[in-house]
Amino acid sequence: MGSVSGDLSDFVENVEWECHGMPATKNVIMYGCCSDPYPDITYTVLLQRRSSFYIINLLLPCFLISFLAPLSFYLPADSGEKVSLGVTVLLALTVFQMMVAESMPPSESVPLIAKYYIATMTMITASTALTIFIMNIHFCGAEAKPVPYWAKVLIIDYMSKIFFVYEVGESCASPFGQAEESESFHSQNHHRKHKLHHPKGKISGSPPPCCPEDHKSPFVLGCESCVYCGFRSGNLACDTKLLRNVEYIANCFREQKTTALKVAEWKKVAKVMDRFFMWIFFIMVFLMSILIIGKAPTTNNDI
Repeated sequence: MGSVSGDLSDFVENVEWECHGMPATKNVIMYGCCSDPYPDITYTVLLQRRSSFYIINLLLPCFLISFLAPLSFYLPADSGEKVSLGVTVLLALTVFQMMVAESMPPSESVPLIAKYYIATMTMITASTALTIFIMNIHFCGAEAKPVPYWAKVLIIDYMSKIFFVYEVGESCASPFGQAEESESFHSQNHHRKHKLHHPKGKISGSPPPCCPEDHKSPFVLGCESCVYCGFRSGNLACDTKLLRNVEYIANCFREQKTTALKVAEWKKVAKVMDRFFMWIFFIMVFLMSILIIGKAPTTNNDI
């Protein structure tokens, strides 16, 4: 053996592989049939795959696309593109996965880059499923049940402060302004209703009867004489009809405000859950990328 390594003076540079040497090892084998030794020299060619092509064309696009998956939670639900964004990202990763499968030889061992693609696609599938669930909460209509008490305390009161989720016009210092305003509105209406039902200076007693057609219409606001019997309603009868119609209108507005408040609470619950899962998936993408890069060997030698 003239030297400890082979001669690489005639080696031609390759764009995919990089040669790190060709060490030589001398072996002497003794066979039972012969007394003479049989020496041999084994040359080992150390090759390393150039990783810049795969990092730029396969790994970096997957890393950037995976960061788009958590942003689907930040997209407003009224835009109607949350699920479309998740499906588009999933299809893009599927295309890159097919490119990796075509460039790798078939074997039972799964390469590290394929594991990274599979983990990323699994995470994006989970984020799309959670997006569908949150959109179902966001679009709860008037027929939905009120928000449970534990959800109001945990999600609306505490988690909304942690993730800085505030509605337009809502103060960061007093997030209960809307509820306090609603309570004051109901108390004022109740006070006014109490005053209207118990006016001062009115004479108690049943109003004189009118024709049946007049009683059938609950929206009579005037106090003119009846067109059928010619009877002119007195002050007490006029006030009773007016109170009935005003009370009906007030109840309609009160029910409308209560329904709007219930829908707004469900929308805020969905928005807080969106912000919570967005940060969870951002952390998962970052940790998964660090874990995959950390598992990658510093020297990937292929003989």
